[in-house]
Amino acid sequence: MPTLIKNTLLACSLAMAAATLCAAPSAHAAEPKKTVKAKASAKSKSHPKAVDVVGSEPEPDISGTTTTDFDCELGNKVTTYHNDSDDGHIALRWKKRLHRLTRVGTTTGAKRFENPTFGLVWIGIPAKGMLLDSRLNRQLANECKNAEQMKPVVETPVAPVAAPAPMPAATPASGELAVPAVPPVAAPAALDAPEAKKTN
Repeated sequence: MPTLIKNTLLACSLAMAAATLCAAPSAHAAEPKKTVKAKASAKSKSHPKAVDVVGSEPEPDISGTTTTDFDCELGNKVTTYHNDSDDGHIALRWKKRLHRLTRVGTTTGAKRFENPTFGLVWIGIPAKGMLLDSRLNRQLANECKNAEQMKPVVETPVAPVAAPAPMPAATPASGELAVPAVPPVAAPAALDAPEAKKTN
């Protein structure tokens, strides 16, 4: 019996201690919020301003390159500069600024060039090109076509296939009899009058 009382008292004291611990944070819940706000405002004041991306990368040298002008939707224009000796990079003019883009391999065969500093992505396929902003996840210019891609597609006419010539009639070999074609036999006409009854 004394062991049962000791166990009951021990269980009660543990329950009281747990209740006290659970109630303690709720009594002081308002105080940490003030310190969190103070810390957040201190961080925002001490946080440096965003780095100006425009001045962080020099413009590429485009001397000795081949220029391709693209006219895009909404009056946008893109110009690319290719160097025949370097197919891993292009220079791209967008909004009066030159950017150096590096080729990224694709499984689709499209030409993809990226500039991670500015977030520019140029994708070129045989029919058109498009410029994307990977930082903001949006299109900058779409339906970009150069002079070659703007030419109308001329389809070559396909000659109609002639029907095969009919097979010539078989001629009998010498010494054989020719069998004339037999017209199909017509079915007998139905009798209009009922059959006469047989008399005995």
